[in-house]
Amino acid sequence: MMMAATAMTATAQESTADSVKADVKGSRLSVGGYGEVVFSRNFYSDHVSRYSQPEEHKDDPSHGRFDIPHAVVYLGYDFGKGWSFSSEIEFEHGGNGIAYEKEDEEGGEWEQETEKGGEVELEQFWIQKSFGRWANIRAGHIVVPVGLNNAHHEPLNFFTVYRPEGENTILPSTWHQTGLSFWGRYKDFRYEAQFLAGLNADNFTNTGWINKGHKSPLEFDVANKYGVALRVDNYTVPGLRLGLSGYYGQSIGNSYPRNAAGVDAEYKGEVLIGSFDLTYKGHNWIVRGQADYGYLGDAEQLKYVYNRLNSKSPYKHSGFVSKNAYAVGIEAGYDVFSQIKSLHQDNRKLYVFGRYEQYNPYASNTKGVEYGYTEVKRMAFGLNYHPMPQIVIKAEYSKRLLKSLYNDEPSVNIGIAYEGFFL
Repeated sequence: MMMAATAMTATAQESTADSVKADVKGSRLSVGGYGEVVFSRNFYSDHVSRYSQPEEHKDDPSHGRFDIPHAVVYLGYDFGKGWSFSSEIEFEHGGNGIAYEKEDEEGGEWEQETEKGGEVELEQFWIQKSFGRWANIRAGHIVVPVGLNNAHHEPLNFFTVYRPEGENTILPSTWHQTGLSFWGRYKDFRYEAQFLAGLNADNFTNTGWINKGHKSPLEFDVANKYGVALRVDNYTVPGLRLGLSGYYGQSIGNSYPRNAAGVDAEYKGEVLIGSFDLTYKGHNWIVRGQADYGYLGDAEQLKYVYNRLNSKSPYKHSGFVSKNAYAVGIEAGYDVFSQIKSLHQDNRKLYVFGRYEQYNPYASNTKGVEYGYTEVKRMAFGLNYHPMPQIVIKAEYSKRLLKSLYNDEPSVNIGIAYEGFFL
């Protein structure tokens, strides 16, 4: 059972994981989704050595892109007696299968990237038993709601054209894994606890930290090690949501085949993440913010893990991975149409917004190795126009501010997105 399209925004604000399931009177079947189309013009070099030789690429020409970041289809069904099913199929960047990518962290080599499902991913696929508002159990492929971006990743839940960059860099996005979830609502609180397969340290990188750690090139997710995720949201103050979330699990040795000796067996690679986020909606303002901090144990040993040394393995062969990573960000937007009676009554909105964030996937110089270009400050400002509640047209100017050794990276992004339910 799904919500009507007009209720999409309010429910999505509560939880992305729940947005695939709500009430539609008279229908057990529900169909919906969301999608984004983007044009970007980047006024900086796209050369692979733009960081290793910044002076040589200071005056390189700009470059442009058209992109379809996400096109998602929701499908759900209410079987009755508390049993329900939901799924979310995501097409990323308008394609599927195997793609070629130029790997900056590997000296600009061309690589044929094979990720689970290629560019088509089953982001949610679960069966749920509901015992009441306070107790629900899900089993299957679920969203891991650690951080603001993962818990609220639909395009009406952020002002920028692309998903907020900091969390999108250091954490899996959208983070989804197969496992078990217990969640519910009691008074002003929503809570969720998940049991999952551990992340795979073979996929950790110097520029993305654990970003691809949930992916598997195999037909299954390896579960030699396990992880747990927790999230609590509070709604006591009208219009304000405060969220705490976290993750703990081991990552070294969670690969196939399992190495019985060496680094893979000796070290654990513990991953610990803590996150705080908030959203305020009131007085024609929307304010969102988050702060994430991550710790990776035995980070200096990852360079010597077997699958990262084997040139024929499908895993990353990049250099060191940081012990710590962080991302903080805040954005605020004001609806100027709220001051124009006819537009406000027609349910049209125009948010003027600004965003600032700072992040670093390589916050610790492992064994003295430094990648200074990973420390990023980013500012953005622009407009979000809603001709109706389910559609948004976005435009922004943004600029990455890097250390003085490197060149800053300004860009202009324009996008259109929708989200809603059709049945």
